[in-house]
Amino acid sequence: MDRIEAQEERRRLMREAVIGRGFVRTADLAEEFRVSLMTAHRDLDALQAQGWLRKVRGGATGLPSAQFHGSVAERMATMAQTKQLLARAAATLLVPGQTVLLDDSTTCLLLAHQATEHTPLTVITNSLPAITTLAKEPGISLITLGGAYFPAYDAFMGLHTADAVRAFRADVLFMSTTAVTNGRCYHTSPETVQVKRAMMECAARRVLVADHTKFCKDGLYALAPLTDFDLLIVDDGLAAEQVRAVRAAGTEVMVVPTRDQ
Repeated sequence: MDRIEAQEERRRLMREAVIGRGFVRTADLAEEFRVSLMTAHRDLDALQAQGWLRKVRGGATGLPSAQFHGSVAERMATMAQTKQLLARAAATLLVPGQTVLLDDSTTCLLLAHQATEHTPLTVITNSLPAITTLAKEPGISLITLGGAYFPAYDAFMGLHTADAVRAFRADVLFMSTTAVTNGRCYHTSPETVQVKRAMMECAARRVLVADHTKFCKDGLYALAPLTDFDLLIVDDGLAAEQVRAVRAAGTEVMVVPTRDQ
């Protein structure tokens, strides 16, 4: 194994250690992998840049927080049945012939699976799993957005991806967010915010698809106010007074029943 391969293997094992344990001290990682403290810091910096974890004082964490919302696998497993119902509700809005923007959220990945029932569609996305899902589907004209690949998000992010989005105009955007606080959407990643804002600029209609737990979370980077969306699709776990507040501010709300499902 050469130096680069050894480095990649060490970082993979570090990533698994942090995600598996929730929090690991940098000094402990340096000792465990027999590297200097500086090398351990560099490894954690690289893993944080890829979106796998967040460095905190004294170590690194893989636990969801305002700065980190977990791996793709964790997000797929969270509120899985509710997300499926939300995706199904969102799919009823698809109209054959539309150009549709999909973000890299796990809810919109589920929507991508539903899209094949509403062809023909042109779909634009930065989500690698959505690209893989739709690549060979008849009736789907697929436009992929390149840029820097973030393995933890399994998606393309950042400046180049945002610039790529602006070359298009979509009929409708479906996207999700990490958190909704005081009527504003937040996310844990500035690169993600950059791309989502570009998507919002390029869509005639903007639909936010978010389960009710997003209204109980915090995010670090402000994305957009709820009033920038034409429609919020949310499950019936969201309190009635919050639904009324969103509607009163001017955004339409579709409440999807999930109880007794």
